[in-house]
Amino acid sequence: MKASLGKKLSIAAIAFLIPCVAGAQEKKPPLELTLDDAIKIALSENPSVRVADLEVEKKKYAKKSAQSALYPQIEAVGQYSRSLKKQVMYMDGAFDMESMMGDILNPIIEGTEKTFAGGNPNYASGTLGKNIADSRAPAVESSDSGDGGISVGRDNNWSGGLQLNWPIIVPTLWKSLELSSLDVELAVESARSSKINMVNAVRKAYYGVLLAKDALQVFQESYDNAILSYNDINNKFKQGVVSEFDLIRADVNVKNIKPNLIQAQNAYNLATLSLKALMGIDMEQEISVPGSLLDYQEGLYAEILALDTSLGNNSDLKKFDIQTEQLQKTLQLYKAQYLPTIAITGNYTYMSMNNDFRFGDYRWNPYSTVSLNISIPIFDGFKKSNDIRQTKATLEQMKWQREDVVRNLQLAVNSDVSNMTNYVEQVFSTKDVVAQAKKGYEISRKLYDTGMGTLLDLNTAQLGLTQASLSFTQAIYNFLTSKADLDKTLGIEAPAIE
Repeated sequence: MKASLGKKLSIAAIAFLIPCVAGAQEKKPPLELTLDDAIKIALSENPSVRVADLEVEKKKYAKKSAQSALYPQIEAVGQYSRSLKKQVMYMDGAFDMESMMGDILNPIIEGTEKTFAGGNPNYASGTLGKNIADSRAPAVESSDSGDGGISVGRDNNWSGGLQLNWPIIVPTLWKSLELSSLDVELAVESARSSKINMVNAVRKAYYGVLLAKDALQVFQESYDNAILSYNDINNKFKQGVVSEFDLIRADVNVKNIKPNLIQAQNAYNLATLSLKALMGIDMEQEISVPGSLLDYQEGLYAEILALDTSLGNNSDLKKFDIQTEQLQKTLQLYKAQYLPTIAITGNYTYMSMNNDFRFGDYRWNPYSTVSLNISIPIFDGFKKSNDIRQTKATLEQMKWQREDVVRNLQLAVNSDVSNMTNYVEQVFSTKDVVAQAKKGYEISRKLYDTGMGTLLDLNTAQLGLTQASLSFTQAIYNFLTSKADLDKTLGIEAPAIE
């Protein structure tokens, strides 16, 4: 019984805590965003922008890595080798030790034997020479001539020390470093292009939220007016002033508007989700976008008059020019391969040769050299000349491709400017239409209230006001998105419209 009571109390406590937690989550205020705020957050939080910035950092490290080849390269080296079969050295002619020393040793041996024979009658002549010959180590026979040889070296060979390699004049290395610098420039421009694309996407998404918000407001007002009309007609029907047919039509009008209102709400939710995804923030974070597209209607003509349509900051064109410069540096690198290279090399090594592993008894001898190496290319099967011709052909291709890119960019700029001019005209024309539609709706309502108008006239006026309001906000949205696309083409990083 006590266990059952404790279980019930636990369930009651959990049931009490769940609404409290939910209430705490609901109380979290939404994040209010201006256009500048949305852009700043996107540039700091969006993964694609971070990836582009890290790419710049990678290229800078790659440039420093390439520059390291200019410095002396010093290595500690060590080697051990075991002689399985020693090398044999042969000496012919004047270098035959037995031939060279025979004229000196033979008289000494003969004189010594005579001395031994004079002092010892039992001494056998030739004994000393025979003993010397028997004591001498047998000579290594050659497989070709049978001449004797001398074994060279010992079983264990040890060496250890430092090696130096310092390039002094390497024209190809210098050109490679220039290419590395251009890689950094290209990465920086690519990062700038990524930011420009992000600003463009965020601006259009932000304007999309405002468009969905204004459309939702238009449909909400239309729905509220339809409800107001239905309630008024319902009261009049109860009083017997209007027919049941008007009541049915008013009810049908409300139900026809309701799906549009739901669709507008869904569009607004989707637009906010798209904006949050671009900004790189938590999708569960509520956001609030203040204002309306109507706030941007002032100064549209001034925006067009202040346009600078030069393509000097276009990111695609800048990247194309950097790639062209890279090809030119590559051509210079291929030409530099015909030039000689000079490098300094050196080593300082200790060596030891032994027949055992008694390391304490080893004798280490230093050995060092310094050399100046010069390498002059002579012939490589026409590889360099063909590489140069191929690079020149690619440069010629890029020259014509650049002209085509410039023409397409100019076409895009002219198209955006033309669209902006057209949308400005639509904004001012639809603005007048909205004013007239509002006035027409008010007149239709008054006429219907006095019995001089029909419900059809009232519904038609309401529909005309809804369409005019949507067209007005759509025209402003079209202008703003065209301006965002134009800024992207011109390479403008910050939004021109606040």
